Formats: sequence, structure tokens, C-alpha cells
Amino acid sequence: MYKRILLPTDGSQASMRAVRAGVDFARSVGAEVVAMTATPKFHSFTTDAVMLEETPQQYAQSSRERGQALLDAVAVVAREAGVPCTVVQLVSDDPYEAIIATAREQTCDLIVMASHGRRGIKGLLLGSETQKVLVHSAIPVMVHR
Repeated sequence: MYKRILLPTDGSQASMRAVRAGVDFARSVGAEVVAMTATPKFHSFTTDAVMLEETPQQYAQSSRERGQALLDAVAVVAREAGVPCTVVQLVSDDPYEAIIATAREQTCDLIVMASHGRRGIKGLLLGSETQKVLVHSAIPVMVHR
């Protein structure tokens, strides 16, 4: 059925619950997983305190380290479940595009991701990466809540 499942993560609790569910599902169907995370590009003009306090080089290094820590956490979950895991770290200001591109490039046949459950004005203003993936992906998406 499914052979390779993409597990995008932002490190949130909801995301890690989706990762665990995705790994459990992968184990049950004999699939492997691809863990991925995307960090934003450095911008000189921003309201992000981290970007304001660091040089582009410091930001790139700290972003790589944070991203690797997220991916390591997913790899541990997969390893403990006996599920093969590949990790991908990207730099992108549009996480949903990075998720869809990674799923295509890694020949994933399913994306398992979290919904943070934002509704109303907050959901409208913040947008939803999950919603964008659902709208734009040709690859099936399983949303975990």
C-alpha cells in the first residue's frame, strides 16, 4: 500500500504526536519514513527576534542545529519502532511548498502531518500550512489531530 511516508515536523507537541502516529502507521504497513523540517531564510528586515540578534552566518548555524535536533527526535522515534528513516532539512519561507517538493523528490506516497487546530480569526490570520498542503498536494495527506 504505502512504501514511503513523509513526516514534516516543526517541533511542536502536535507535530510530534503526528510523527509518532505516522511512525506507528508506517510500522504497521511495512513502510519507511522521511522526516523533514524547513527553517525560514534569514531576513534583514524582520520582527523575528532571533534574526535581529544574530548575523546571517550565526542564524544559519543555529537554524541548522535546531533543525537537526528536530530531525534527531523523529529518527529516535523511528529507530525505536524499527522503521527505516531518512532525514531532510531545508531552508524555505514557504513550508507547505517545501513539504510538497520533498514528498515528490523523496517519492513519498503519503504525507502525515499535524493540524494545530487554529480556528476563526487566528486561523485565518496565521494561515495553516496543513491546509495549504491539503489544497496543493497531489500526494495523499493524512492529518493527525
